Amino acid sequence: MTTPTTTRSLAVVSSGLREPSSTRMLADRLAQATAEALRERGEEAVVEVIELRTLGHDLVNNLVSGFPAGELKGAVETVTGADALIAVTPVFQASYSGLFKTFFDVLDKDALENTPTLLGATGGTPRHSLAIDFAMRPLFAYLRAAVQPTAVYAATEDWGSGELAERVDRAGRELADTIVGRAPAAKPDPFEEPVPFERLLFKE
Repeated sequence: MTTPTTTRSLAVVSSGLREPSSTRMLADRLAQATAEALRERGEEAVVEVIELRTLGHDLVNNLVSGFPAGELKGAVETVTGADALIAVTPVFQASYSGLFKTFFDVLDKDALENTPTLLGATGGTPRHSLAIDFAMRPLFAYLRAAVQPTAVYAATEDWGSGELAERVDRAGRELADTIVGRAPAAKPDPFEEPVPFERLLFKE
């Protein structure tokens, strides 16, 4: 193993509604697998986890006001300034959760362009895994994120299985391979592109 020479930031978005939640558990496993794979490749990782359930009120206020405030502002800056994104949601009604969608609705449409992104989802039965391909991938394709080929779905029966562990490890290696060799992400400067004064006065 080589000595880490570069530190990468991993933003982890989890929209689980309980504490603890299987969604957060999967998010943590994916982050750990990616961090370990980066260390094997000579780079270090700093993981920042965003629990969307704590940002519900700020998200609603953002939809009304047009710009993030409070803890949501820091969460948005974390995601848009990260070297890679891990996004995990529970599956409700054959799709991502409303909280998950709302968070990505409030981001600028170009904020995730070319950002290496690993998708994950949890649900009660294996058939809900289709939500990754039919709901999550189209969302992140629209945002022009660099979505990784391997996504990870964990049904209730999958926890503790070797197959889930193997898929998590493979996904982490793929994301690490995508990150390595890229220039570190440039952190956004809030003063470089401030909210236009007209937007503060006139809300759509």
